[in-house]
Amino acid sequence: MSKILAFAGSGRKHSYNFAAVKAAAQGARDAGVEVTVVDMSEYADIPIFTEDLEAEHGMPEKAKALKELLKSHDAFLIANPEYNSGYSALFKNVIDWASRKEEGEKPLEAFKGKFAALIAASPGGLGGIRVLVPVRLLLSNIGVNVLGDQLAISGVGNLVNEQYEISDEATLKKLNRIGSQLASML
Repeated sequence: MSKILAFAGSGRKHSYNFAAVKAAAQGARDAGVEVTVVDMSEYADIPIFTEDLEAEHGMPEKAKALKELLKSHDAFLIANPEYNSGYSALFKNVIDWASRKEEGEKPLEAFKGKFAALIAASPGGLGGIRVLVPVRLLLSNIGVNVLGDQLAISGVGNLVNEQYEISDEATLKKLNRIGSQLASML
């Protein structure tokens, strides 16, 4: 069975992007694909990647665990917050650690030839759309096939309930559809 890893580039408690990616994951599940949803707040304390740190201490255990998750899945559902028109440091740090080749691995094994669907959610009027371009570029450069369709959700603060779940039916349909589209690629 094909497997999708779903995560947000945010480590914030009550992240709108985490709410969005969980809703999209349901669309992939409904299409018959196994989905693992990862809360990135559990990985927010991974040290910032430097080659000196890697040479001295090796890959941190949490970075290794996340890399293994990436390697064991066929595709990624990714929702990213927009920080100053770019992606979060947490997202980039995860990519940097997971891109490091370890003994017995092929280069970029966690990424090459896999598929990804991109989402952004923001309380603002643009819905985080500016982050989707750099995320697409980064993933494409490391061998990920990024779906042409993407989703930016504006005004997301008004689309969630008290449990920080997407509660707006129209938005849920759009998120389910992008999860289903990614599943159809597998």
